[in-house]
Amino acid sequence: MADKSYQVVLAGIEADLRSGTLSVGQKLAGERALAERFAVSRSSVREAVRILEALGVVRTGVGSGPDAGAVITAEPASPIAAALTWHLASRHVPVADIVGARLLIERWAVREAADGANGAALAAAAALVDAMDDESLSPAAYLALDTRFHVSLAEAAGNVVIAAVMSAMRTAIEAYVTAAVGRIDDWPAMARRLTAEHRDVLAAVGAGRGADAEAAVCAHIAGFYQAAGLPGGG
Repeated sequence: MADKSYQVVLAGIEADLRSGTLSVGQKLAGERALAERFAVSRSSVREAVRILEALGVVRTGVGSGPDAGAVITAEPASPIAAALTWHLASRHVPVADIVGARLLIERWAVREAADGANGAALAAAAALVDAMDDESLSPAAYLALDTRFHVSLAEAAGNVVIAAVMSAMRTAIEAYVTAAVGRIDDWPAMARRLTAEHRDVLAAVGAGRGADAEAAVCAHIAGFYQAAGLPGGG
């Protein structure tokens, strides 16, 4: 039977996080100290830390300097994105299902944001839209701004889980979207259209018109996927 002593370490660290003994930015105790505390082998501690790093809970550094060791971090979108990317690649999850889930989330997010928007998040979204006016942007650069814009809208809704899932979904389908842009005959015209639609969504959210914001973001997303020939359009 496989040794699962690393689970003891995971449970102990989880308890420390729940109690506040550990928090974001703090370092985990050293490998030897953790092994002694939980009465497990150092290899079990290393396995636990590898799992926490894969989950985005810790970031590890090598060596003996100030950056060495495992630091508690907060990157909830990274492991979700990694899982979705692999499932998409293996065809366990269809692209259309990701797009459908994205539509549900963004429709909720813009309505919620319109009811009581986070001013800082909306300001960030507005700055991103202004940056999209630069017609010298490559499609990849434009799409990077587009991703950040939509994540900003999710952040404006004030739900960190929704924002993390939104970011993860965009990251997971990034390669599909980038490849699909090549199928759009007039990308500069499409970029101008998308930017105008972004401003319409943002204006509706800022004015507290939740229903209008929902309709605008739904048409915006579906319209782009349809033009790019991706599943989920139309």
